[in-house]
Amino acid sequence: MTFASYVRNITKPSYHTYICRSRQQWSFNFRPHQFIKTRDSNLFLFHSYSTSNSKPKIGFIGWYLGKLESRPIATKTITTSLIYAAADLTAQVFSSSSGSFDLIRTSRMAAYGLLLLGPSQHIWFNFMSKALPKRDVLSTLKKTFLGQAFYGPANAIVFFSYNAALQGENRAEIAARLKRDVLPTLKAGLCYWPICDFFTYKSVPPHLQPLVNSSCAYLWTIYLTYMASLQKVSSN
Repeated sequence: MTFASYVRNITKPSYHTYICRSRQQWSFNFRPHQFIKTRDSNLFLFHSYSTSNSKPKIGFIGWYLGKLESRPIATKTITTSLIYAAADLTAQVFSSSSGSFDLIRTSRMAAYGLLLLGPSQHIWFNFMSKALPKRDVLSTLKKTFLGQAFYGPANAIVFFSYNAALQGENRAEIAARLKRDVLPTLKAGLCYWPICDFFTYKSVPPHLQPLVNSSCAYLWTIYLTYMASLQKVSSN
């Protein structure tokens, strides 16, 4: 067999073959790259095995997944901020009789997603994936329970306190609002969030869980922004 025919035989569509010069013979055998010795002692062939994982990702989804890998916290927080802003605008479409938008209220929602909820989601879901790494039914139920027992109530308290404080309410008024709004909100959430959480923990990889959680939060945030926009409670 001639050298040219040897190269033709080993150069298939799934390989990228490079011919390199060297003073010595080389013979390595490892993957995903492999050096193969030729008859000519001054030549060796370098094979780079292409796999499905090395195919470039294209489009918005590929770009977004790349950002999740390179800048996970920034990507998750910005995504959450945009979802909360969109949810608030949607809520205003349905609730506003004048047709105008309260952009200050929308900015509060966007800032909450960017500064508070987005980072907390990143920390919480990473913690859950390490504390309970399995995705079996029992582990998923444990994660769902912990989310409803700790993460959900904490988020509700922070959400209402944050919005009330930015609307100028004092401590007594904030406490009265929490007493009025938090428990009904959590009760309403029991009809929605356990289903979303179970699906998220069971079927979604950890690095995409904040995205799915924020997507589920779109509908829920419409309800939350409505609750947050209610008149303050008299502290008397």
